[in-house]
Amino acid sequence: MEAYHDTEWGVPEHDDRRHFEFLILEGAQAGLSWRTVLRRREGYRRAFAGFDPAKVARFTPARIEKLLADPGIIRNRLKVNAAVGNARAFLAVRKEFGTFDAFIWRFVGGSPIVNARKTVADIPALTVESEALSRELLERGFRFVGPTIVYAHMQACGLVNDHLVDCPRWADLGGGPGRARRAQAGRTA
Repeated sequence: MEAYHDTEWGVPEHDDRRHFEFLILEGAQAGLSWRTVLRRREGYRRAFAGFDPAKVARFTPARIEKLLADPGIIRNRLKVNAAVGNARAFLAVRKEFGTFDAFIWRFVGGSPIVNARKTVADIPALTVESEALSRELLERGFRFVGPTIVYAHMQACGLVNDHLVDCPRWADLGGGPGRARRAQAGRTA
């Protein structure tokens, strides 16, 4: 967990495959701890074709049944089916916007929201931006993308810097005196 925090969490992500990876992992995490999912990350990478959305979108019902027997992942039928359906929705978003990255970064105005949180209790479970993104993802056919899951995705992929102000990573990722920035409520363009 420490290595993940120190090298990945909150780093602005612009690679579509990594966005897809985190969508699958965050969806799998629903109702579980992040540690549980992170321990299975390699199993997910193997089971979900290296997080290639084009390959996952072609998974057949027979392939899904094989996944449900794979101890390397969370074997929840709803989550596995959602991951395959989300791959198809992901590809549709890419077709419309050129990249999923171009689509998702609109929800924070193109650059990370840098918060100035002092305690873990100050970090919300969701925000206006995660609610707006969740709504649009759901309208586009994604599943397991409620506003709390989406906010976790936004944090993990650096759309939001929610490192605490006394964490060295906060400054490394754009925090500092006068650097906190909030997106305008509801801004998606």
